[in-house]
This record gives sequence, structure tokens and C-alpha cells, in this order.
Amino acid sequence: MIFQFEQDFVANWRCIPMVVRYRLDTCGMKLKLAHWHALSLHQRQWLVDTPCDTLELQKQYTLQLQAWVAEQTGQPAGTIAVEPVWLQEAAVPPDLAAVLTLEQWQGLTPLQRFALLKLSRPGHEHRNLPLALREFGLDRG
Repeated sequence: MIFQFEQDFVANWRCIPMVVRYRLDTCGMKLKLAHWHALSLHQRQWLVDTPCDTLELQKQYTLQLQAWVAEQTGQPAGTIAVEPVWLQEAAVPPDLAAVLTLEQWQGLTPLQRFALLKLSRPGHEHRNLPLALREFGLDRG
């Protein structure tokens, strides 16, 4: 699942697509952009296409990516601690409270919530946030 707002940089795989970033965070993995670029197109496509919706699938996803990164660098990919805020439906996260209602937040898929969280975080250029809001049917204009 590649979002429309990503099309300008995903066609040549120069950036890690949101669906892969979502899966990396779900698995608690950190993939450097240099590692992404070193992967073959087949490997990158596998990371886009392969789900990790269960603990077993997450384990397989992690093991495969770790093998590829270790093959390239001699070291495993980094790990990160992640709090999956995108799975919480009780409240709109503070960085999105000005642009989304609770009903809108609850109506999004976890992947859509994840994308909006990434696009709205402090220090991010926010260029794609309006495009994502429009794509998800949430623009107020």
C-alpha cells in the first residue's frame, strides 16, 4: 500500500515508504536510509508487500531484514522501543489535535494514523501533511 502523497519519491525508491516505516516501527526496528538504498529492488518490494500483522509475521519480517542488513554491513539493523500511539483510539494525539476530531481519528486505519503521526511530528517539514489529509478525506477546505 503506497499512499498517493508518496508517489513522487516512491517511484524510484529514494525514500522508505510509509508502509515499510509502519512495519519497521511495529517490529521495533531502525533501518537507515543508506541500508534501504543498498537493498535490491526485489528486497525493497518484499518489505513493501510482506505484512507483519501477527507476532509470527513480525518475527519473520525482522529476521529477513536483519539478515539482509547484516549481509550488507556485517552488523544487524538497530532496534527501537516504540509505543504504538497509532493503535490508540481514545484520544487524538496532541500534534494532530488542531487538525482532526476524535471521530476522524477513530475512522482512520492504523496505517493512516501512523502516516499522519509521522507527517505531523515536530521538526518534520509537514509538506505532505495537507496532501495526506486530503487523500484520507480529512481536509477541511
